[in-house]
Amino acid sequence: RGYDFNEGLDYAKLFATYKACGIQATNLGLAIDQINQMIKWRLSDEPIAKDEDEELKDPEKRANVRCTIFLGYTSNMISCGMREIIRYLCEHKMVDCIVSTAGGIEEDIIKCLADSYIGDFNLKGSTLRDAGINRIGNMLVPNKNYCLFEDWFDPIIRAMHLEQQTKGTIFTPSLIIDRLGKEIANKNSVYYWCHVNKIPVFCPALTDGSLGDMLCFYNFKYEGFIVDIVADLVKLNKLAMRAKKSGIIILGGGLVKHHICNANLMRNGADYSVYVNTGIEYDASDAGASPDEAVSWGKICSDCKPVKIFAEASLVFPIIVAETFVKNFKLASKVKQPLCYTGKD
Repeated sequence: RGYDFNEGLDYAKLFATYKACGIQATNLGLAIDQINQMIKWRLSDEPIAKDEDEELKDPEKRANVRCTIFLGYTSNMISCGMREIIRYLCEHKMVDCIVSTAGGIEEDIIKCLADSYIGDFNLKGSTLRDAGINRIGNMLVPNKNYCLFEDWFDPIIRAMHLEQQTKGTIFTPSLIIDRLGKEIANKNSVYYWCHVNKIPVFCPALTDGSLGDMLCFYNFKYEGFIVDIVADLVKLNKLAMRAKKSGIIILGGGLVKHHICNANLMRNGADYSVYVNTGIEYDASDAGASPDEAVSWGKICSDCKPVKIFAEASLVFPIIVAETFVKNFKLASKVKQPLCYTGKD
């Protein structure tokens, strides 16, 4: 049964009917429920385990232990307007860690430096190439934007390399991303807020994009800059292993999906799970793999009620966030005091 518009325009009531609507609307409604469970869970909801740490037997401390929320997304989510929604989640510290691809990092910074544009899926590639414009679906990014990014990034990598040589600092992808967020010092940036709120951002394929190109070009001039991806893997896995409750929200598939799921394998599976993608499982790809396949690997708990929404994420993610994190703002935000950050530590 769907919504009756004779009752007037009421979005809260409209979205509340989704679960009983059928098809993917039902999955959307179930996903909203699943994420609200992540937001509302507290360790105080659970009985005290026999082997519980003494510190966590205190009722007040148990009430402050929350579900660890992992957010993963592919680069197109930052290229499009989902960037602003993801930034909102980070600004108010509503997620505990992020996994993305190289494009999902660099496009956020590039948007702070220059504009990108709406185009059309059917624009001719050769014409765009001659005009120095790159197409991402129906979005357009001029070549000059990447030139601006190179000019901005070059002194930062030089400073990091000097720090590595003089202080012995070995940078991981997450440390590089944190430095980018610090240096951009722009409140429109996702990774600025990740830096402010100390949300780790993992990107195991950091070299697979413009960032990789910049690192390659830099290496022609100055050899020896080391990026340690294993240290980040250990950090992500420990985050999952130490979680008293784990929830995963994954927009898209491929590397970001598997990286989060595999980290949760280390704790015998995530307790809550929401996938949003258009992939099908019949090619045996990880991108299309169903949540139940992840259960077979121990990446999602057997008693979890995972949800997959078969949808392009930009259509449904704004509704999901509105009906979960925004509606339950006080429960979802982990910011303890007003932020007055100037861009300098």
